[in-house]
Amino acid sequence: MDMQLQGKTVLVTGGSKGIGLACAEAFAAEGCDVILASRDATTLATAADAVRAARQVRVETFAADLSLDAERERLHAAFPGIDILVNNAGAIPSGRLQDIPIARWKQAWDLKVMGYIHLCQLYLPGMEARGAGAIVNIIGMAGRAPRAGYIAGGAGNAALIAFTSAIGAAAQASGVKVVGINPAVTKTERMMTQARTNAKLKFGDEERWAETLTNLPFGRPIEAAEIADLAVFLASPRGHYVNGTVVDVDGGGMFRA
Repeated sequence: MDMQLQGKTVLVTGGSKGIGLACAEAFAAEGCDVILASRDATTLATAADAVRAARQVRVETFAADLSLDAERERLHAAFPGIDILVNNAGAIPSGRLQDIPIARWKQAWDLKVMGYIHLCQLYLPGMEARGAGAIVNIIGMAGRAPRAGYIAGGAGNAALIAFTSAIGAAAQASGVKVVGINPAVTKTERMMTQARTNAKLKFGDEERWAETLTNLPFGRPIEAAEIADLAVFLASPRGHYVNGTVVDVDGGGMFRA
């Protein structure tokens, strides 16, 4: 199916690996030019080379610490005219309230929660002025089903779900759509990090991480490419009427007994 995105420019934050890189690859497959942003220039370069090797599209990179206001503003100044923004950068740690020092909590929210909000604040006015554009926020199922063992992530994701719905409802009047995706357990490096943390909390032994990934819907975690394919559809004209909502992708796990 042609997603009608040929020639569009897409900015993906956290684009050097995991869901972000999968999104970059999926948009590139639709003929989009891609900008990858994350902290590490070396990892970005490797990711960009992989996308270029697979698709004949323009791929640019931008190394920045997107937990900082000034760095987000620098990114916007460098690439002000994008068509699609995929907010994906974020690394909120697992842990209970007593496990996460407030400085670490703030650091994590500065990247994901405030990072998403600020980049929307920077890019949405330009899209509204042009009467076109899309923002896709990659959030997380913990915002729907919060747990004490992932308290910082659940609370942050819940805030972003509300934020996404509110600005999507308003932006459609200007021809812009804002949507979100809530992935459950997705097969990435971050999945492994969180599984080890959860195993340490539950069993006192991070090497028992595999025991925290049992009883998943369909017997497996989500593939990053599955989230990326949904992001492409939601950002495309094919998904035009899907707006102001956050799509849960958990295989029905939230409703299982």
